Amino acid sequence: MAFTVITCSGVSNPGKLTAQTGPALMRRCGGRIEACIAATRPTASLEATVRHADRILVLDGCGDCCGRKKLQALGVEPHLHLVATDCGIAKNGMAEPRFDEIERLSAAVMDAIRG
Repeated sequence: MAFTVITCSGVSNPGKLTAQTGPALMRRCGGRIEACIAATRPTASLEATVRHADRILVLDGCGDCCGRKKLQALGVEPHLHLVATDCGIAKNGMAEPRFDEIERLSAAVMDAIRG
């Protein structure tokens, strides 16, 4: 089964990181990731996406868990939930995500979906 990735896409570096990691995963994981959408999208768009998803993975940037909260407000629980800061990514303001951080978070997601 394929996953739809919901990213928090916040303005801090971990949020920006989730927004960049989602599309990178789509390129790398072939049929394992079927779609990637930001939780910041309009509610109707997000709701339509999750309604048609096989499995949902929420990729939040920090412990605020904005992506998961947005889904829960729709009455949806993700199958998997990862938080970038729990994967060793430091929250340091508005810095741009680094390539090694995208790689680290991508590896954590790939490990989780292989589960």
